[in-house]
Amino acid sequence: MENLLLWLVLFTPGWTFLDGLEVAQDLTWRVREVPQVVREGTFPLASPWFEGDAKVLPSRMCGIECQKEQPAPSLSELEDSLSYETVFENGTRTLTRVKVQGLVVEPTRNGTAAGAPPRRRSRRQVYGTDSRFSILDARFLTNFPFSTAVKLSTGCSGVLISPTHVLTAAHCVHDGKDYVKGSKKLRVGLLKMRKKGGGRKRRGSKRNKREANDGDQRDSIRESLQERAQGARRKKGSGGRWRGAEGRPTFQWTRVKRTYIPKGWARGDSGDPALGYDYALLELKRAQRKTFMELGISPAIKKVPGGMIHFSGFDKDRADQLVYRFCSVSDESSDLLYQYCDAESGSTGSGVYLRLKEPASKKWKRRVIAVYSGHQWVDVHGGQQDYNVAVRITPLKYAQLCLWVHGTGADCAYD
Repeated sequence: MENLLLWLVLFTPGWTFLDGLEVAQDLTWRVREVPQVVREGTFPLASPWFEGDAKVLPSRMCGIECQKEQPAPSLSELEDSLSYETVFENGTRTLTRVKVQGLVVEPTRNGTAAGAPPRRRSRRQVYGTDSRFSILDARFLTNFPFSTAVKLSTGCSGVLISPTHVLTAAHCVHDGKDYVKGSKKLRVGLLKMRKKGGGRKRRGSKRNKREANDGDQRDSIRESLQERAQGARRKKGSGGRWRGAEGRPTFQWTRVKRTYIPKGWARGDSGDPALGYDYALLELKRAQRKTFMELGISPAIKKVPGGMIHFSGFDKDRADQLVYRFCSVSDESSDLLYQYCDAESGSTGSGVYLRLKEPASKKWKRRVIAVYSGHQWVDVHGGQQDYNVAVRITPLKYAQLCLWVHGTGADCAYD
């Protein structure tokens, strides 16, 4: 039954819960001109201490009503927040200042439930009946879109957006003051199915020799032994049985070469991190032979089919199982999506995506439009209300991510 429901959700275009006659408009990715974020200069910084805590986000934040009262940021403030730090695998760090070109200011979107009374909920990330799906079947697990989900060695999730780039939440690698413990040797794990008849084949390739030189081989062996020990302990009572001809899945770990974080989050001692900048990009040492999920610009809720979003991650209460969920968006602001998708710690950093039609070909295509950030209490209609929050990819953030991925914003002039 669970597999049947997944087939319906993932592959039936009619699973959009739409009413009205605006189907053609609502189901199409909007083509728009994107501003450019260009480098102005890069400067060396002192190496981080790597002593930050990968902790839960602050319990309260500037919510929907608070954001309404704040003035729109100036161009110089936007450029300061979009400037970014780069941390390299040897521990060195730089700051890159940027300029924004061709920015068109769009109307601020704040909330869709104006006038609704706040609903009181206890602090939790699973609301009522747990609606998450553990992906246990290899037919789903090793194929798009689930194959784009990755796990970080710091305990978070992420999404593959190019053969060499992973999008995740900034707090998974930086607490706003310093880079978190363990992020100096940050690794990304991609799921693959363990072949029948035994373990991993050893290859005496040049790639393995290079990894041995920089310590990768020792780390891989240690992590492989840990995975096997954990698998043995979970053999009974694991919460689900893996299905498929190839047996249980395992993680293939890859080192991160560069980490990019916007200054809007990495404030250091100059202030608190802004939740709207809770995203980071990881550049991998090796290209992955997997289908990745492209980026898209987050549309307004009324343009989202049924207001539904989807994401998959590695919730800590599911023992390394990939967990998928979908739900409707309850409220929005210009930078955030407020929703009640059931999620536990470990799923933060997951890529939130939609499935819409391409304007020219009319083919269905999934794009990442936000990053799942976690649980938050916000001020809504004079009271406190808790949500699970995602940071939406705005045109400016799309331009910044394109700069990080392609090296130039000119490659992303149109979405």
